[in-house]
Amino acid sequence: MAIRPIGDRVLVKPVKEEEVTKSGIVLPGNIDKEKKAEGEIVAIGMGEKVTKLDLVVGQKVIFGKYAGEEIKFNNSDYKILSHEDILAVVE
Repeated sequence: MAIRPIGDRVLVKPVKEEEVTKSGIVLPGNIDKEKKAEGEIVAIGMGEKVTKLDLVVGQKVIFGKYAGEEIKFNNSDYKILSHEDILAVVE
């Protein structure tokens, strides 16, 4: 069984946020982090607007941290995002 987004939506598996900076500083859990997140595209809907974005399964994208709907499927966390929630593609 799989999830297939409908219309102009994308299914993304969020990448866990790092709690340690590149220089090795451990960030406390209560600080206000930047409000963006990164994830890997798992499935793409067939809507006209999302098709124009030329996204591919497996690409990493940046989206608003609080954007989309969070779901749990087969013990994994995912987000269903509208095409408008995707801010950039990581290349």
